[in-house]
Amino acid sequence: MSWFRHNHCMGWRRRKMRNIEFFSDVEFFKPAWILSIQLEEVELLHDEIEALRLKNIEKLDIIDWAKKMGISKSTFARIYNQALDKIADAIIHVKSIKIEK
Repeated sequence: MSWFRHNHCMGWRRRKMRNIEFFSDVEFFKPAWILSIQLEEVELLHDEIEALRLKNIEKLDIIDWAKKMGISKSTFARIYNQALDKIADAIIHVKSIKIEK
């Protein structure tokens, strides 16, 4: 389990374990015409990729997404929206996408 600083309180909270079924062999996506060293990057976390997969590939509804990952619907929605924001940022601002190892 990893630890993270909760923005709304002064204490530390343990990050809830999430069920993730898919792990990519790919570690990096980038525009073909630009060298990697010239690009800023955004990092997609495993739970963000899993949220994208469950909604967009598996086509499950929000209750099933949340159950599969072992989290609440609101947490799933937050994770999914973070992933979309990162992908949009990478496409619009020509950044590379790094996949969490």
